[in-house]
Amino acid sequence: MSGQRSFFARLCRYYLLFTAGFAAFLLALSVLEQEGMPRAWIGYLFMLVTITLYATIGVISRTSNVTEYYVAGRRVPAMFNGMATAADWISAASFISLAGGLYLNGFDGLAFIMGWTGGYCLVALLIAPYLRKFSQYTIPDFLAARYGSGTDKRGASVRVVAVAATIIVSFTYVVAQIYAVGLIASRFTGVDFSVGIFLGLASILVCSFLGGMRAITWTQVAQYIIILVAFLIPAMWLSVKHADNPVPQIAYGKVLPQLSAREHVLETDPKENEVRAIFRQRAQSYQARIAGLPGSWEQGRLAAQRQLDHLRQRNTSLFDIRNAERYLIAYPKSPDEARVLWQAAQAQNQKRAEPIIPHAQPFPAADREQSDIKRNNFLALVFCMMLGTAALPHILMRSYTTPSVHETRVSVFWALFFILLIYLTIPALAVLVKYDIYSALVGTQYTNLPTWVSYWANVDKLSPLISIVDVNRDGIVQLAEISIDADVLVLATPEIAGLPYVISGLVAAGGLAAALSTADGLLLAISNALSHDIYYKVVDPSASTQKRVTISKLLLLAVAFIAAYAASQKPADILSLVGVAFSLAASTLFPPLVLGVFWQRANYQGALAGMLAGFGVCLYYMLHTSTMLGGTPDGQWLHIAPISAGIFGVPAGLAAAVLVSWLTPAPGRRSTGLVEHIRAPE
Repeated sequence: MSGQRSFFARLCRYYLLFTAGFAAFLLALSVLEQEGMPRAWIGYLFMLVTITLYATIGVISRTSNVTEYYVAGRRVPAMFNGMATAADWISAASFISLAGGLYLNGFDGLAFIMGWTGGYCLVALLIAPYLRKFSQYTIPDFLAARYGSGTDKRGASVRVVAVAATIIVSFTYVVAQIYAVGLIASRFTGVDFSVGIFLGLASILVCSFLGGMRAITWTQVAQYIIILVAFLIPAMWLSVKHADNPVPQIAYGKVLPQLSAREHVLETDPKENEVRAIFRQRAQSYQARIAGLPGSWEQGRLAAQRQLDHLRQRNTSLFDIRNAERYLIAYPKSPDEARVLWQAAQAQNQKRAEPIIPHAQPFPAADREQSDIKRNNFLALVFCMMLGTAALPHILMRSYTTPSVHETRVSVFWALFFILLIYLTIPALAVLVKYDIYSALVGTQYTNLPTWVSYWANVDKLSPLISIVDVNRDGIVQLAEISIDADVLVLATPEIAGLPYVISGLVAAGGLAAALSTADGLLLAISNALSHDIYYKVVDPSASTQKRVTISKLLLLAVAFIAAYAASQKPADILSLVGVAFSLAASTLFPPLVLGVFWQRANYQGALAGMLAGFGVCLYYMLHTSTMLGGTPDGQWLHIAPISAGIFGVPAGLAAAVLVSWLTPAPGRRSTGLVEHIRAPE
């Protein structure tokens, strides 16, 4: 006990020194900025210093010991495990995209916050303490032992399916994190997006490759400190600016009515309605072109070619000729491609033609039926986020790293506390930024646009993250003319608020820390599942500890590069990818986990049936309803969006597990004894 207290005190000293050193670094950069240091150098310094810091911790924490590599030696104090878990949990979706989702969707965006916070309560009550009593390394370990002996055919079959589920869920999630790394690196260093992804990947690998869970844990504690500081400073600045109060949660209550009043003014502005009418006409034009396929495609191609020939014959300016050439090159190559592109353009223009949605209004819609559909989707999303949280392998793995079951329970409390410091600030930040844009940017002359608009517009020229175009050509910015990607709002907040550029670098460092901390945990979950659960438990049970760790490191490298390649293809926005991962986790892993703890009658046939049925239903629904995956919204059940496919997958998984368990022989004494052991009072 005295050794634990001494270890805890030593950690406190180290991280207090780290915090003081980071504060001094910020102060030094602020002074250098005042002295005229170029912005690019500030971005480089933030990226270099933070990545070097994480790499240093990774090198210091390197290990080949199995227990240290897989579960950090089971000696992480509760408070520090809570900080590491919070950093693991506050991913790029939470740090970068969540406030942007609230900005765009208003009240409806709260589903993520409610679901993720509630889900962590489920982790505390239903899963984490019981896993710690089991004292193994991975989630498939628990399921294999609970539903078999861990090494027999029953345990092996459950283990293999659980490993497959872990890989699919974690891989989908990690692609979103690496995408965010590329976004941040490309903005603040000026490198190409794909290059930025592989630069960030180097930092991820140094920590997870060298030291496994041991290095990741101590790196994540440092990353949480950076995340917290980076998120709170801009929010507190905007709070003081708009509410004369440094507490964002209090400022939220004062600014929200002001935002509502501003929304009402803009809603009745004739210029706003003029712009929305133009977008409506464009949507109708695309609809007509779609209806006229394939003839409209051929006519459009010939018209583009004639326009280019006409400009060349008249010796028009090179600028106009180049634009015409680009238009012809980008023109769809076939009627089928035209249909896909024009449908997307039609939907985008139709969305921008819609009236302003009041931020505080729940489930806004044209009629009661549509409002009910939005409400049902809100509740379905909360459900999926909650149960997905309670089944995420990289989060549940942290239950194994504390010294005792009691420490695990305390650790979950600390994790929830540290998460809420961020989550209670996110809604306030969204409202503060929205009010700033609505009152300061809207109505600005196009000749006086702030410089941050052009910075962010050039990060990705193929799909601009920010676009402001004078649609009605009056020289004044209207709200409908502003298009902001949800993934960029938080990163651009310091510039929107008029803060020094050093704070922009700080926020980028925070976003990078959030993405890297989660990516580390996810990659380790995948590589451990492959090396420990497949290679060691199934393929070569006699493998030495050194060989097991080496195999894990090699697999981690392979998975990391595959995930980086997938992220470079920009498969979807961050929040959508994360939502897919949560629905899959809830549908596949939640049923066998919760039944394995609380129902002795559950057997391995039921566990297999539950995982396969839940995954199958969830994946089927996504494939048939998500336009991103080739489906159509026409196939939706009860009008539920594909991101909430878990609302069907979880009941299917639970029903299959229960039904098959009842129809097959009861589990042996060993399995029921394990349930009695993990549920016994401490």
